[in-house]
Amino acid sequence: MKKLYFIIGSQDLYGAKTLAQAEKDGFAMAAYLNDSLGNVQVEALPVVQTAAEARVCIVTANTDPDCIGVILWMHTFSPAKMWIGALQNLDKPMLHLHTQYNEKLPYDTIDMDFMNLNQSAHGDREFGFICTRLGIRREVVVGYYKNEAVLHRIRRFASAAAAVDFGKTMRVAMFGNNMRDVAVTDGDRVESEIHFGWNVNYYGIGDLCSCIDTVTEAQIDKKMQEYAGKYEMATDNIAAVREQAKYEIALEAFITREKIAAFTDTFQDLHGLKQLPGLAVQNLMAKGIGFGPEGDYKTSALNAVLVQMAKGREGATGFTEDYTYDLTEGSEVELAAHMLEVPPVFAAGKPKIEVHPLGIGGKEDPARLVFDGIAGEGIAVSLVDMGNRFRLICAEIELIRPCAPMPNLPTARLMWKLKPDFATGAAAWIYAGGAHHAVVSTALTVDDIRLYAKMTDTELVVIDSRTELHTLERELEMLDLMSQLKK
Repeated sequence: MKKLYFIIGSQDLYGAKTLAQAEKDGFAMAAYLNDSLGNVQVEALPVVQTAAEARVCIVTANTDPDCIGVILWMHTFSPAKMWIGALQNLDKPMLHLHTQYNEKLPYDTIDMDFMNLNQSAHGDREFGFICTRLGIRREVVVGYYKNEAVLHRIRRFASAAAAVDFGKTMRVAMFGNNMRDVAVTDGDRVESEIHFGWNVNYYGIGDLCSCIDTVTEAQIDKKMQEYAGKYEMATDNIAAVREQAKYEIALEAFITREKIAAFTDTFQDLHGLKQLPGLAVQNLMAKGIGFGPEGDYKTSALNAVLVQMAKGREGATGFTEDYTYDLTEGSEVELAAHMLEVPPVFAAGKPKIEVHPLGIGGKEDPARLVFDGIAGEGIAVSLVDMGNRFRLICAEIELIRPCAPMPNLPTARLMWKLKPDFATGAAAWIYAGGAHHAVVSTALTVDDIRLYAKMTDTELVVIDSRTELHTLERELEMLDLMSQLKK
């Protein structure tokens, strides 16, 4: 399990007794967090008294591959100039926990010794100033550390930090390149690695075909058993389903061999394949592998990262595409789907395996999963390349059950309402440059994406129930201006 280091701030003026108590309290707090968070280990470091000790703590965190972030807390007053050198070198996400070891004041016995020891109200403001002065992007959590609301925010920080850490070593495979002439799905792969750590590389479809050639009938039989346990077989074209099983086995072998966390393909490069991968991709996404169609590596990588962030939470996270609308006045809804590859994590019931013609790609009819989507509050997240920076667009949505049966639609489908209303939500997405591909999640919230954006220093545009278009346009103008000033 990954870890957060718990760093306790003090100074060397209080004497051995006070410092020993500060360290004892800090270690007890770290042990409580370690037992309570569940999604990360928390390990305390010795109480920091000097600038040299602060640097040692930060070097320890920076060089530990299992460390995904740090929690800093000032038990006593801690003169902040001693933190400057350490903070300037911190390269892990930071949570500043503004709390106390004691929940209540001992009114009958409180004296200056107690005040000097328990002065986070003093020390954390001093520490907060130097973080702001240095431009340190961090999360500030306020409240008693045993309160569930505080623990919830620390867990959310840990999830976002784990996603950032995951991305720093993530490998993404592109089978073929970006769909010809399409703009929003394209992007700077080198800058993606500089900014997020995502190592994105092209592979010829022949690399996958070589893996397909090694798949045995026995392996396909086993994969078909897996499908039978998960899905309803609603086709007589078993050969088409077995072809998809072969693709999934080959993709699993390739993913394992190349240490791949996410991948793309494109219907414009299917040389050597009989079908466009459909069922194979859907089943892989259900196992946590990121995917983006038509060479959309950014959505593929973001898919994998957000699935990582959502681990252990209720709800679904996966790829889908804005497709079409019901524009009935006053009750407008969006129908989101894709020609094949919406993951079954969104299925409201047992998905069906069906085989239908596909009008693009020029290949045989592919097998795919068909289902209606779940209902619930969620978010849709898009990552776009603005040329001189990346931008995350995160929109709150309300997923709904289908308004009516769609017996002739041979795809998986989700339906949702936009916030704050259809006209504003759709216009805001378009003004912000949001793509037609997105990662949708009912497990994550805007606050999760806000944390991820902060930790990766990525521009964020939020569309929610409070969005007003004129204000949003001014915000986008300011973001453009700020990006020019940073050049």
